[in-house]
Amino acid sequence: MKKQLLFFILLLPGLTVLAQNRTITFQANALKDKIRGGWAGQTIGVTYGGPVEFRYNGTMINKYHPIPWYNGYLKETMVNNPGLYDDLYMDITFVEVMDREGLNAPISSHAKAYAHAGYALWHANQAGRYNILNGIAAPASGHWLNNPHADCIDYQIECDFAGLMSPGMPNAASEISNKIGHIMNYGDGYYGGVFLGACYTQAFLYNDISKVVNEALKTIPKESTYYKCIADVIKWHKLYPNDWTKTWLEVQKKYTDDIGCPDGVYAPFNIDATVNSAYVVMGLLYGNGDFTKTIDVATHCGQDADCNPSSAAGILGVMLGYEKIPAYWKQGLKEAEDIDFKYTSTSLNKVYQLSYQQAIKNIENHGGSVKGELISIPQSPIMTVPFEESFSGIAPKEKINLGKSLKDEQEFSFTGTGYVLRGEASKWGVTLQDFFEMEVWVDGKLFEKVKLPVSFTTRRHELSWNYQLPDGLHKIKLKLLNQVPGFECKLQDVIVYKKR
Repeated sequence: MKKQLLFFILLLPGLTVLAQNRTITFQANALKDKIRGGWAGQTIGVTYGGPVEFRYNGTMINKYHPIPWYNGYLKETMVNNPGLYDDLYMDITFVEVMDREGLNAPISSHAKAYAHAGYALWHANQAGRYNILNGIAAPASGHWLNNPHADCIDYQIECDFAGLMSPGMPNAASEISNKIGHIMNYGDGYYGGVFLGACYTQAFLYNDISKVVNEALKTIPKESTYYKCIADVIKWHKLYPNDWTKTWLEVQKKYTDDIGCPDGVYAPFNIDATVNSAYVVMGLLYGNGDFTKTIDVATHCGQDADCNPSSAAGILGVMLGYEKIPAYWKQGLKEAEDIDFKYTSTSLNKVYQLSYQQAIKNIENHGGSVKGELISIPQSPIMTVPFEESFSGIAPKEKINLGKSLKDEQEFSFTGTGYVLRGEASKWGVTLQDFFEMEVWVDGKLFEKVKLPVSFTTRRHELSWNYQLPDGLHKIKLKLLNQVPGFECKLQDVIVYKKR
């Protein structure tokens, strides 16, 4: 093809668009720099927000609250507080599976890898893990009927790898998210990963963060609550361009009534993907390309105040590239880049390379090509993923306190259409394979017989739930079939649901 027949539109350094063929072309070094920027940004963001994670629930973080940052802090935190980096080691789990088995590794391989990993998990991840370990395979493992945390933030904090290996290819990222995101999430919880993954893909293309956010939102169905929330944040940013706290208040008023997560119903705690994605987008929009302001706003919104700046800084890190992340935020990063994240055999330096290699394979799998230092990526219209909704048609009605230990049998009654029984049979740090067995009888009929492991990593996050009962009075009987010496099965409370 003759050079004069091509029309080049410069979007970012190292990137051109060939208009005739709808193809973007990267220099290899530019692509590597952006992928490194994404992983480094995540690491910086989660480290910065770590000290205030879930310390401010339902309120903004005070301006005067000190948040440390100094040379050596990154390494110190990675060594002494490795559990903070679930944003990274969860991503890396899936990266390592694809490194071993290829990009088309079956969903069962990804599910098995994270279900059997040594790290502690919470919310949708832990509920999904329990399901996988007990015979409920993906995608049923993430469905809200099987997972009370389906709308929680979990895949949202793990989706980064999908976007980083799909530069400029949001549909390719959505393909990955559809497979892996449904292991632990559904509905708005799943959309959090689809949307932020798409933000990563668009950050490879544009140096306008508003463009990145708006293009990525095309992946989400407009009828979903998730779409409406992010669209509102974009609208409120335009109304209050100089005051992020006004947008925060609008989000608080309209979107913080959690109906799913048992820990967030009737509580200021909110780990819902929709609200926390709103805080990520606020960081991006109000930061407007400034790394410090982006990370600061995303953190000071509160709630999941380490995961949110991690996502925002990762997306912005792609847009800026590794080399243009301010030196202040990279101080001490070099000495941390060869440390393997706990529970993995992968460091930042290794994942930089793995992610780049997987991006190249993904590009080629989707019709792109590599010729020397030039990487060509075909473009296509952004596709919207199918609509799905968790906790459809139901809403919380009341919370009934139990506050008892289950010794043999326990009964409780309620009027409604469903329930979630919260409690605890496990202990932190315990790895014993012992478990309680419990029968759950609903209105005189055996509903389920469940294992309640005492190990924290294999625990059932909630003891029992059923969202599909006929509206009316119901009697629940719990029968403990065995005792585990040194442990007790604690019954905390019951969340009752009604028709919405």
